[in-house]
Amino acid sequence: MAGATVRVMSPEEIAALAGGETPYFHWPQRSTVFAERAMRLRQLASGHAMGDFLAFMGQVAQAQQAHLSAGLQVPLPDAAALDRAAQRGEPPLSAADWPRDAAWHGVLRQLVATLQPAAPAGAQAALAQLAHADEVFLERQADALLTGVVTGLDLACAPLVAAALQVYWTHLVLAVQQAHTALGQPFGRLDDPTVCPACGSRPTASLTRTAGEASGQRYLHCSLCSLQWHMVRIQCSHCLSNKALAYQSLDNQGADDEDAQARAARAAVQAETCDDCGHYLKIMHSERDPFVEPVADDLASLTLDLLVSDTGQRRHGLNLMLFFGEPEAAPPPDPGAS
Repeated sequence: MAGATVRVMSPEEIAALAGGETPYFHWPQRSTVFAERAMRLRQLASGHAMGDFLAFMGQVAQAQQAHLSAGLQVPLPDAAALDRAAQRGEPPLSAADWPRDAAWHGVLRQLVATLQPAAPAGAQAALAQLAHADEVFLERQADALLTGVVTGLDLACAPLVAAALQVYWTHLVLAVQQAHTALGQPFGRLDDPTVCPACGSRPTASLTRTAGEASGQRYLHCSLCSLQWHMVRIQCSHCLSNKALAYQSLDNQGADDEDAQARAARAAVQAETCDDCGHYLKIMHSERDPFVEPVADDLASLTLDLLVSDTGQRRHGLNLMLFFGEPEAAPPPDPGAS
């Protein structure tokens, strides 16, 4: 792992280069959001130590795309509910409090049915369990995932349950945006800018975007609904400090120090660490690799998490496709196992 000192543009510089105010939201695209993730996962799986797992997650993402494209018929918040949330500075589709419609059970069962024929042997037990799971089990798993209270969470089933919830919440965000835009922006800034303005979930990672001649605009990517919201790159995404940020990336051992530092400064995936609060979040640079995708590249860079965690830093990001539970819980299955 190598560190690098990177010059980060101020918000004023970014806005000046962009010719105006940086857009606060970047919306997921209904027709491509999971398809792009699936493509990236397949690309990253080739030759990767976690290749079997990444390839299976690519199958999951492709199935998610099919079901998101088909759409759902579910209740949406009305204008009054959106106004109340805005007045309180709260997310209108709170992951912890929004009354989930049972339609997400159907999404899950359809995902399972789609995946079962071609899924690797190591994933078949979890798929079979979910195919026959009752609503009580499914709702308990959803509660554990969405509240972060992992007691009772089945880690083998968790990524698949999360996949259905991601389809459901991504649909909610897009449907609310479409239904209410004519009356004004249905989503706004929260009192807590470190969580998703739509559902209140933690980000998986952040992504820098290039717009026109401006580069370096940083967006946090929601782990649940795929909404991205802007946060300037001079702030820690956990405590908002701008005093003690550093960037770490993976590099080959034995390399010359200067060469390693130069490559670290150019890495497409880095860990942004904060010494003030002791947390980190990965940052991905689309100007360095146009195919980076927050969830896929986060999974593929697990080694970076392990190395940064060894320095005492705690992860701020959340990836629902690889959920770590309590030590006594069973480990997730190896999709490549026979």
